[in-house]
Amino acid sequence: MTSILEPAHGGGVSNGTEEPAGRGPTRHLRVAVIGTGFSGLGTAIRLLQKGIDDFLVFERADEVGGTWRDNDYPGCACDVQAHLYSFSFARNPEWKSTFAKRDEVFEYLRNCADRFGVRPHIRFNHELIAARWDDHTRCWHIETSGGEYTAQVLVAGVGYLSEPSIPDMPGLADFEGKVFHSARWDHDHDLTGRRVAVIGTGASAIQFVPKIQPEVGQLDLYQRTPPWVGPKNDKVNSKFHSSMLRSFPGYQKFRRNFNMWGREVLAFAFARPKVAEKVQQMASDHLKKSVKDPALRERLTPNYVVACKRLLFSNTWYPAIQQPNVEIVSDSIDHVRAKSIVTKDGQEREVDTIIMGTGFMATDRPIARRIWGKGGVQLREAWSEGGMSAHRGTTVAGFPNLFMMLGPNTTLGHSSQTVMIESQIAYVMDALKQMDKRGLSSVEVRPEAQQAYNATLDKRQARAVWSAGGCKSWYLDSAGRNPSIWPTYTWRFRNGTKHFDLGEYQLATTVGAGRPAVNHA
Repeated sequence: MTSILEPAHGGGVSNGTEEPAGRGPTRHLRVAVIGTGFSGLGTAIRLLQKGIDDFLVFERADEVGGTWRDNDYPGCACDVQAHLYSFSFARNPEWKSTFAKRDEVFEYLRNCADRFGVRPHIRFNHELIAARWDDHTRCWHIETSGGEYTAQVLVAGVGYLSEPSIPDMPGLADFEGKVFHSARWDHDHDLTGRRVAVIGTGASAIQFVPKIQPEVGQLDLYQRTPPWVGPKNDKVNSKFHSSMLRSFPGYQKFRRNFNMWGREVLAFAFARPKVAEKVQQMASDHLKKSVKDPALRERLTPNYVVACKRLLFSNTWYPAIQQPNVEIVSDSIDHVRAKSIVTKDGQEREVDTIIMGTGFMATDRPIARRIWGKGGVQLREAWSEGGMSAHRGTTVAGFPNLFMMLGPNTTLGHSSQTVMIESQIAYVMDALKQMDKRGLSSVEVRPEAQQAYNATLDKRQARAVWSAGGCKSWYLDSAGRNPSIWPTYTWRFRNGTKHFDLGEYQLATTVGAGRPAVNHA
């Protein structure tokens, strides 16, 4: 069996937990940024625009793009309108349709890196191995696969959809066929006429299954729980519409803001399961219209409130899975054999290719195994009790000068992640401004501020559909807590991150030979 997690574009962050020995720093930076997806590139662009050029961006692969570089499976596309799924400061009038395809988004990110002059600051093939806070020197010691550095501020822009999640399937190691995850698609493996097993029916599967279904001989779709799927109102942009976007930048700004504020209606609904059931009717109607067989329709009807799991959108999913060469398997997998999969009911199905559409390590992030804060405490260890948490989704008590982009409770179930990313970038920029203004060597969120913030979030989560909708999803951790979703309107997050509130932080200035003096004011 070939390696499931074999990177398609360079090395990934491994799951090791041992702290590697350092070789000595070679360059000191004001800011070190990890990753070149939307978070990393956006941070780099804003740093340059603020006149800060003493920074580097470390990228494990050989090109920018993050999630949109790595996920190149057939049919990969965005389910948020292209105008909104892009930077507000780098609008693109060349989108071809309402919802951008993967190649368009990938090209957009590459163009942003070129257009804003970020590439000279990127160090490709520099995988993060370890980042360790030194309380004496008040800086981060960073070890990468391409060398060592120190930095006053560390910005982790690796997101939560970077490392594939592989289910524990007994016997998988003995499988003699091809196995790969959708985020590590093997384009050299010809699927024509093959018997393929697809594990999972999430956001990736509903895009690639309709693309590969006509090619394969047989497709066994292993469905643990069916998703709610709504129609996707995707239209090719007309010549007139494209002309308007090019000629009138204000028009595109209007369209972006219209989409952003319009989606806040969904936040209102999803925070109230009873109201969410009205949105569910839309998905239910789509199912009834698409699947005429009552028995099959029942098997495809979720038993939870819409958006408890991610609400998906597709016009091709239901037609594809009703084709004669597709079997929907609802019984859970018992074990894998050399050339087959056996389900709990004892039925054995021959298969020569297994494709994992099983999502990512969203609540057990590998980056947390690579960062050590005050006292040598590993971030993963800090999160071992009580689960993953942060202050304003960005800073963590015990980890000075660390800013996490798309950290805990920044995932959206109703709008675009770029809205959250830009809000966090503004927060980081104001933090740097305040540090310069006051001559601060470090800022560390007070534990009580972080606890109070998360207590408020947990109260909102308790009554929202993402936690109270009656399902188990990747939003929840092993204890059933939701450390993923932002449970309310994006404008609230934007307001909360507009300014860096020094009163919520322990502040330190450096005096003498690198010895910190803590300022509690």
